[in-house]
Amino acid sequence: MRVFSAVLATETNTFSPIPTGLYSFVEDGDYYPAGQHPDHMTLYGGQLWAARERGKREGWTLFEGLTASAQPGGRTTKAAYETLRDQILHDLKAVLPVDMVLLALHGAMVAEGYDDCEGDILTHVRQIVGPDVVVGAEIDPHCHLTDTMVEQASLILTYKEYPHTDIYESGVVLVDLCARIRRGEINPVAALTDTNMVSLIRTTTEPGLSLIQRIRALEKQDGIVSISIAQGFPWADVPDMGTRILVYADTDSTRAKALSQELADDVYTMRDELSPPMLSVDAALDQALASAVRPVVIADTSDNAGGGASSDSTYFLERMIARDVKNAAIGPLWDPIAVKMAFLAGAGAKLPMRVGGKIGPLSGKPVDADWEVTALKRNHQMTGLGGVPSNMGDCALVTTGGISVLLASERTQAIDPDLFTGMGCDLAATAIVVVKSTQHFRAGYERVAADIIYAGPPGSSSPDLSSLPYTKIKRPKWPIA
Repeated sequence: MRVFSAVLATETNTFSPIPTGLYSFVEDGDYYPAGQHPDHMTLYGGQLWAARERGKREGWTLFEGLTASAQPGGRTTKAAYETLRDQILHDLKAVLPVDMVLLALHGAMVAEGYDDCEGDILTHVRQIVGPDVVVGAEIDPHCHLTDTMVEQASLILTYKEYPHTDIYESGVVLVDLCARIRRGEINPVAALTDTNMVSLIRTTTEPGLSLIQRIRALEKQDGIVSISIAQGFPWADVPDMGTRILVYADTDSTRAKALSQELADDVYTMRDELSPPMLSVDAALDQALASAVRPVVIADTSDNAGGGASSDSTYFLERMIARDVKNAAIGPLWDPIAVKMAFLAGAGAKLPMRVGGKIGPLSGKPVDADWEVTALKRNHQMTGLGGVPSNMGDCALVTTGGISVLLASERTQAIDPDLFTGMGCDLAATAIVVVKSTQHFRAGYERVAADIIYAGPPGSSSPDLSSLPYTKIKRPKWPIA
C-alpha cells in the first residue's frame, strides 16, 4: 500500500497580538521538509510515527511530506499558510498514486483570508487524490470542526485527553482505522452535532474524566467506529468556533446522528460543571497563602502561550511583590531581553532590571526590581506534550524578595516541573508555584502539587469569554453573552 503522511499545525488566537509568519514555523517551530522527519516523534507527529511502525510491519511504501508546526499565536499570515499548504500539496502530487493520505492538522489554524485552514487543505487534498483514496486526519480537540473538514475526509479523530497525553495513541487509532477502510472492512458515516456552547473539558477531573471513559466504552460497541469531542478553541473569532460532537458509525447514518445528538445534549447539560472556578489574582493568592499544604500550584490560565498568549504578563508577579509573598516561583515568563541582561551580568550577580509587560496592553505593567541571578542555562529544555522535548531557549532564574522568576527566551507554556527543577529550583521546598498554562501543566505538576488552583486574570487567553470582541461566531454560544 502506498501511504502519504504530512503535518501542518498551529493554534490561532485571533485576539493575540503575536503574528504567526513563516519564520514561526521554519525557525521557531518544528520544520522538516519531505523525507527529513527525524527518527523520533515530534509534537504533532502521532499519525506519522504510527504509519512508520505499521508500514514497517506490513510492507507499506510510506512517503513523508512536509512536517511544519508553530507555537500558538496570532493569525497566520496568508503568505505563510499558502506557502506551507502548497508545499504539502506539491509533495503529495510528486508521489501519486497513493492509497491513503494521513494528515496531522491542529484544527484551529486561522490565516489571513482563511477562517478554516484545515477545511481548505483537506479540500485541496481531496481534489488531488480523488474520491476513492482514504484521507484521514488527526487533530487537536481544541479545534473548529467544520462541515467542510468532515465532508472532505474519510475519517477525522481528535485526541481524547486534556492534557494531551494520547497524541501517539490517537495516531495509532487513526492509522488502524484508515487501513480498515482501505481494506473494505468498515464504511464509516459521519454525524457532526453542534452543542451551541464552548468549554474546555479537563479530562483529569470530573465530570470530564467520566465523560471520556464513557466515550471509550461506546467506541467498543459493534458498529461504532469513532467518537470525538471537538471541545473548540474559544479564543478564535471564526464562524465554526464551539464544542461539537463527531460520531462515525459503520454504514449506519441514523445511529451516528442519534448518538451524536445524545452526547451533544448531555455535554450541554453538564456545561456548568465542566470548568473549574477561576479566581482573581488576589483571591488565588489568598487561598494559596491560607493553605496548610505545600506546594500550592496556581495556574495563570489567561497568559498561556499554549493558547496564543504572550506569556509575559505581570499581574501575578506585581501582586506577589506588593503583598511581600515569600518562597514562591513563577514561570515561564517570556522576556528575551531580560534573559540577555541576566547572562551579561552572570550567575550570582545582582542588578536592577525591568521584567515582563512588553508585548501589549494585556501584558500588564513592566516590573522594575533589584534581582539576583540565581541560575543560567543555554538551550534549556523541559518535557513537553506527549513526552516530546520542548525548547525554552536560553533561560535565567532570577530572584527578588523571595520570589523566583523563570525567564525564557522562547515562548512556551509550563508543562512539566523540570521547567523549574532543571534550573535548580526546588519545587518541593517552595510554598507557591504560579505556572503560565491552562491545563497541560496538570499531568506533570500533579506529581509535586499538594493543591492546584485555577486563576483568570486579564490576558489574551482569558476565561472571561464575554469580554472578548467576537464578530463572526454563530450565536447562541454559551457562555458568551
